[in-house]
Amino acid sequence: MKDGIFPCSLFSEDVNNCTMTSRLILPEHYVKETRPSSGVPVVVNFNILVVDINSINVEDMDFRVDMFVSQSWIESRLNMPQDIFEEGDDYVILPPEFFDNLWQPDPYFLNSKVSEIATLNHKFSLVTLYRNKTIKYSARINAIVACQMEFQLYPMDIQICPIYIESFSYNRKKLRLKWGAGGVTVNPELKLLQYDIGKPAVLEETIDYMLEKNGNFSRLVVFFRFERQIGHHLIQTFAPSTLVVMLSWFSFWLDLDAIPGRVALLVTSMLTLVTMFTGLKSDIPPVAYIKALDVWMAGCMMFVFAALGEFVVVKVLDVRHIKNNSQTFTDSHSFSRLLAMVKRQSIWDEEFVHATKSKKPTNNHLLPTQWLDPECQIVQTSKTRSQKIDCYSRIVFPVLFLFFVVLYWPIILLKSVIK
Repeated sequence: MKDGIFPCSLFSEDVNNCTMTSRLILPEHYVKETRPSSGVPVVVNFNILVVDINSINVEDMDFRVDMFVSQSWIESRLNMPQDIFEEGDDYVILPPEFFDNLWQPDPYFLNSKVSEIATLNHKFSLVTLYRNKTIKYSARINAIVACQMEFQLYPMDIQICPIYIESFSYNRKKLRLKWGAGGVTVNPELKLLQYDIGKPAVLEETIDYMLEKNGNFSRLVVFFRFERQIGHHLIQTFAPSTLVVMLSWFSFWLDLDAIPGRVALLVTSMLTLVTMFTGLKSDIPPVAYIKALDVWMAGCMMFVFAALGEFVVVKVLDVRHIKNNSQTFTDSHSFSRLLAMVKRQSIWDEEFVHATKSKKPTNNHLLPTQWLDPECQIVQTSKTRSQKIDCYSRIVFPVLFLFFVVLYWPIILLKSVIK
């Protein structure tokens, strides 16, 4: 460019008309390295239209956003010939290359991971010049923005992801960033797979923390709120794990002698929960703190393990009971044999003495003798201690698990609402 004239081929096939137009817009001694107004800060209005949020990567803790970014400011040094505007219009659209010949602010995304995408380049850009000497530059940008995510409430977590916009070289005394009318808007048709996106919150602030940059710098902040949808995890995680815990309770109705059945049922339930928990760990990065999902899975595994421990306890008690009964039966059996021999001797003696008195001896006295004989006593029908524990477990385990669920969900949901 020479004497403020930019390439004519960008505007018209007529070289003379193009040169005349460029000279009318840009002053002869225009210096693009100098700010439009000296002594007062240049106010740059910023607007963002979020077109799409492609992905929210929890492993890398970032999200990719596709957006239209526009910035506008007043360039008071321009000449505004009225013949460049069409009748009824208060603006004219200029080619993106015209932007190179003007002074321009230098905002950048502070927390962008990919600087090439985050810079305002000329690809898919638009320059608009208004009658009041306002220049509006718009561009479509794809940015990968870092976000410090927290997973204490996972999978009921809510991620607050900001985008920081700041001037790189002009401090607050020379340039001031402000949100334009509307600030940040989100495409109403935007839908995410696992998240619900809320209305963005905008903020204007002044920051001073970089030693390499002297002075206070104007900064714009937009906060995106991503609330994870719980439906997927209810179907894939919470409902199956609850059914596995309930399945382990069926062992309380099995007989104590069904050792293979009860052990297979409980061990299979435990291995199912372990496999499920291992598969879920791959969805989020390893963190040093306990997540809400960890509490749930640990509680389910504890109930299954307690059911397995209950079976071990009742089986040990049952074996001891059988051993004690066997020893008691052996002792009582020896005593009953001796008692029976004595009784039989007394019976024969009595029958011999009364044989002459009665031709038809009666055996009425044998019935009470048999009732008194320990060998003929009716077997006790009362339940053993191990059987009672199984009966109590059928009620205690469901009640305790219900208590765990009642405590778990209100606390987690309340914390997510407070956040």
